[in-house]
Amino acid sequence: MIIRDTLQCIIDRMNEPRRFIQVLAGPRQVGKSTLISQFMRQTTIPVTSVNADAVGYDNIEWIAEQWDKARTAINLYHEPEHILIIDEIQKIDNWSEVVKREWDADTQTGCNLKVILLGSSRLMLKSGLTESLAGRFELIRVMHWSFSEMEKAFGLTLNQYIYYGGFPGAASLIGNERRWRNYIQSSIIDPAIEKDVLMTQRILKPALLRQTFELGCAYSGELLSYSKMTGQLQDAGNTTTIANYINTLGEANLVGGLQKYSVDTARKYMSVPKFQVYNNALMTIQNGRGFEKELLEPQRWGRWVESAVGAHIVNHADELDYKVYYWRDHADEVDFIITTRFGSLAIEVKSGRRTTNKGIRVFNQLFHPKMTMIVGSGGFSIEEFLRLDMDRVIGLIE
Repeated sequence: MIIRDTLQCIIDRMNEPRRFIQVLAGPRQVGKSTLISQFMRQTTIPVTSVNADAVGYDNIEWIAEQWDKARTAINLYHEPEHILIIDEIQKIDNWSEVVKREWDADTQTGCNLKVILLGSSRLMLKSGLTESLAGRFELIRVMHWSFSEMEKAFGLTLNQYIYYGGFPGAASLIGNERRWRNYIQSSIIDPAIEKDVLMTQRILKPALLRQTFELGCAYSGELLSYSKMTGQLQDAGNTTTIANYINTLGEANLVGGLQKYSVDTARKYMSVPKFQVYNNALMTIQNGRGFEKELLEPQRWGRWVESAVGAHIVNHADELDYKVYYWRDHADEVDFIITTRFGSLAIEVKSGRRTTNKGIRVFNQLFHPKMTMIVGSGGFSIEEFLRLDMDRVIGLIE
């Protein structure tokens, strides 16, 4: 079993004096529960671990009951410290207020009960962390698996990773694509939409949200105006609603819309979005016609390659505190623009999809980025880039 770097972060923080609630947040099926299982096998600190998945939505006292159970263990066995782990906590209404009450009570009494909360994606943050628990928590992001991790754990080749993406639970099924598709749809996509999004956000038009998700995944790596989107969506909705749904899907680490790079902030928000999935499996589910068939068509395969590069970039944006844009001016374009407070990095992907493109040169003349990078023909190979830790890439401009 592969050990992700995140495990050591959890171990280090739990070995520190009680200071903050630790929150593991990330999309479905990326191994949050597995990380916790690995942590419990390694730690010497007594642990109480519970899951709120089957608890009633309005059963807020369940959280207090689990807290009391952990406190009782401390007192009964004279433990110097104890860890309470609650998985899927966002399923309970008003969970953050209860957590705040119990955490503050322990702080006042000096009870050395450390807490780990697990939830799905950044939607959890909007549902309570940033308001009720401000100043009381630290976030540990658990993101989609990289090419290096999928290769090491399951032996995926580069092309298999580009097509099938980075969901570890589905890796053993890629030999039967129909079965793989069914697993991704029923075990990942449907719960992510119906539980993680619809149960934590106020969505007036669920059918429109799902259609927006499917369209965004199918067009990963493509620009699609809001007016064209409304023409393809069956459920009526204005562009503001669609834009909000794209933002929500991005916060769920499913599919987002990149804005056009501009020094004018207003123009960024008014730009045509470029869709980008966080895991190429989501694009394949909506648009793939079969691994062998897609691999034999360079123009179409180029879309998968560019989307895989984009997924590698956006997955680490929050953790490493950078923004991702695209740039286009008529025929000139640059696939990805990464910006930090230190400067910008322009990345062009040469995947065989476009034969010529002087976009990098034009962008350099207009905006003077700190660095430029070619990924593909004439630059870093696709494989080399997908193996790179993004903190090393960001280090080029810091």
